[in-house]
Amino acid sequence: MTTHIPSMTLPEAIFSNPAASILLPVGLGCAVGFSVSPKSTQKTYLALKQPPYRPPPQVFGPTWTSLYALMGYAAYRAWTTGTASLNPTTVNLTKQGATLFTIQLGLNLIWMPLFFGLKRPIEATADIIALTGVTGYLTYVWSQVDSVAAWCMVPYLGWLGFATYLSAGTGYLNDWNLADKERESKSSDRGSGLNKDYVNRAPKKE
Repeated sequence: MTTHIPSMTLPEAIFSNPAASILLPVGLGCAVGFSVSPKSTQKTYLALKQPPYRPPPQVFGPTWTSLYALMGYAAYRAWTTGTASLNPTTVNLTKQGATLFTIQLGLNLIWMPLFFGLKRPIEATADIIALTGVTGYLTYVWSQVDSVAAWCMVPYLGWLGFATYLSAGTGYLNDWNLADKERESKSSDRGSGLNKDYVNRAPKKE
């Protein structure tokens, strides 16, 4: 049973403003994505051994943007509905949900730097498992406040389950080590210079 922790909760002004509530997760998600370097991330993603049903890298950007917007709307909807209630229990659940939302957003935003930036698949997989658990509990809490807010979280929760499968499967298939997925190879375009190639890609013939 979680409680409302003001120091671990986004300001009320965020939740009560629909634009801020939606744009904050979208903006933070985009900022993290670009900070890790999209081109480098796509190349690493394609170089790794992947479990079945992996989507192409171009799918992730639009999908996550949509899910960030949907979770932001859910937060706004749950907050405005819950805080307007005359039932103290509903108000308390609303504030608990705000804390849970903030925690899950933080867990969400650190996954990409862990997996692609630091190349720590074990920690990244532990993070996304925790994220899925917190989000599942958040959805349950919001279901007692506003059913629309809870249903808005269902696509996100489903995608997190799939992402957990991809994270764990990729880590396992690559022996939980992503640091050696690039290799130095000679470049015919640069004389005797070296450039990086990926272990799953056959070297070019001279």
